[in-house]
Amino acid sequence: MSEINVNEKKEGAAEIPYTIEINHVSFDYIDKKTRFGALHDVSLKIRKGEFVCILGSSGCGKSTLLGLLNGLNKAKSGELIINGKPISGPGVDRAVVFQQYSLFPWLTAKGNVLFGLKQSAKKYTKKERGELAMQYLESVGLGDSADKYPSQLSGGMQQRVAVARALALESEILLMDEPFGAIDPRLRLELQELVSKLSIENQKTVVFVTHDIDEAILLADRIVVMEPGKIRTILKVDFPHPRVRSELIRSDDYEKLHRQLTSAFYDQLMENIDKEVAL
Repeated sequence: MSEINVNEKKEGAAEIPYTIEINHVSFDYIDKKTRFGALHDVSLKIRKGEFVCILGSSGCGKSTLLGLLNGLNKAKSGELIINGKPISGPGVDRAVVFQQYSLFPWLTAKGNVLFGLKQSAKKYTKKERGELAMQYLESVGLGDSADKYPSQLSGGMQQRVAVARALALESEILLMDEPFGAIDPRLRLELQELVSKLSIENQKTVVFVTHDIDEAILLADRIVVMEPGKIRTILKVDFPHPRVRSELIRSDDYEKLHRQLTSAFYDQLMENIDKEVAL
């Protein structure tokens, strides 16, 4: 496993096209009395079809960065670019899955997926959209629950509908903010493998926020480790897909990468605790 410089660029190398470019971005949260610097001069480039996990402790800015990519907030300075164009707000080129279940309670599972299709798949007829909605629900194992409302579904089932709806948007980019954090371990592993499989099959560019080291190794092509407000390091994950966790954890390379990430993750955590104690 190799560590990558955030601004690495080899001389003489051809310019690589990036789907996402984050260039020297800073962002502050401001209320009536205080200003909090959430991000400081963050730069990151993500290639088409790449699965990037943003790993870090609570409050380090990883969800803030995802919000900027979604266009919900505007950077204080720097630029965020999608396919060569600055982000000016939310768009159908980006689909989002949040940690909390975000389904429309008045729509069935199929209705929620159809909502996604109506936003992006206007070229299809009503009948074709219905067929596609069923295909997406079946891809997450919920074909038999199409007519159920969110209140009739378990938490894990609701999150699978949310994933199906995000995929139905047919967006090139998938933004996921700790989407499996509140799900039991067995179902969480199933959803991790499902998202990995579907993102590869559909050639999605994925930015996935997590604080779980094992989840990041299972899913990512690269892992971006954040400390408060900035990127600490970026590690490449060389394991081929599909990845099976029970097989990965037995390999020496897995243990080596896990130790690197654990060190980067907890070293910055202890640094922050030491700073707070000093104050």
